[in-house]
Amino acid sequence: MSRPAICLLFLVSLTQTGCVHRRLTINSAPIGALVRIDGEDVGYTPTSIDYTWYGTRDVQLLKDGYETQTRQVDINPPWYQRFPFDFFSDNLLGSYLQDHRRFDFRLQPLQPQKADGVIDRGRSLRSEAMHGL
Repeated sequence: MSRPAICLLFLVSLTQTGCVHRRLTINSAPIGALVRIDGEDVGYTPTSIDYTWYGTRDVQLLKDGYETQTRQVDINPPWYQRFPFDFFSDNLLGSYLQDHRRFDFRLQPLQPQKADGVIDRGRSLRSEAMHGL
C-alpha cells in the first residue's frame, strides 16, 4: 500500500467512532412505585434511565400500602468495557453497542403495626409523669 492510502485509511478509521448506550430499567410488582436511585427520584415503575458509570447503586422503591424496599444493585461492566478494551469500544469500534440492565423488585404489603405496645407505653409515661418519676 502506498503512503497516501495508509494515511487515508487511518483518517477514515478515526471517523468511525464507537458508542456504548448504557440503560438501567427498574420494574416492580405491583407497578407504580416511586424509584430513587442514589437518593434522587427518577420516576415510577416501570422506569428506565441512562447511566454513564458502572458500580453499585442504592435503589429504593416506595409505594403507599407497601413496605419501602431498599437494595444495593451492582452494575458490573461487560468485558468490552474493561481496561484496555473500553477505549476501543467507546472510540474506535465503529458500531453501536447496547448494555441494558434490568432489575425486578417484589414489594410486600405493609403489615399493620400493633398499637397495644404504643398504648401501654403511653400509659406508662403518663403514670410516671403524674407521680413525678
